[in-house]
Amino acid sequence: MDEHSSGVSIPVDDAQLPADLRWPDRPVGVVLFAHGSGSSRHSPRNVAVAQTLNRAGLGTVLVDLLTPAEDEVDARTAELRFNIGMLASRLAGIVDWLAAEQPAGDVPIGLFGASTGAAAALVAASSRADQVAAVVSRGGRPDLAGPALAQVRTPTLLLVGGLDEEVIALNEQALAELGEVGQLRVIPGATHLFEEPGTLDEVAEQAGTWFTTHLTR
Repeated sequence: MDEHSSGVSIPVDDAQLPADLRWPDRPVGVVLFAHGSGSSRHSPRNVAVAQTLNRAGLGTVLVDLLTPAEDEVDARTAELRFNIGMLASRLAGIVDWLAAEQPAGDVPIGLFGASTGAAAALVAASSRADQVAAVVSRGGRPDLAGPALAQVRTPTLLLVGGLDEEVIALNEQALAELGEVGQLRVIPGATHLFEEPGTLDEVAEQAGTWFTTHLTR
């Protein structure tokens, strides 16, 4: 399967956000990644998941939601990584860019959020219901999406490690808000970062199935 890749700078409001795009020939959809607090588009876990999605016929967009200057500030203060409203607004802007520029073609868009990035993904999905066709959260904090949770109309899969008890409880609360569009699946033997052998592979496989099922015309 031929693959295409490019590094781009995506304009969102007054920011230029660096991103890595990869897509196979004739992708069935494209998945935009929202990384967790203190991470970046080079996150080994998200890169590994993205590679599995590429093999499943999906395009992927790994993007830094903070500019380099903002990243320097956040490294000292840790304040921007929890600004869910700002991060969600930028994700929504990238969704708009993908819909307009169509770097992988005119295909459905999904969002994959990790940790606090899951909250930003859900807020963005609530504001772009006509453009975002599926959401997957990995070890996410969907509870941080607040009132936007009840507004989500997009099929959403919540994946949580079986040993991540506090986050399981938070995801159960979020699931009640999501209602019938949400599903919660627990990965046995996994902690918050899915560092145990085979657990991240399970996340990637389940995410791939969710996206290929829901990113359809």
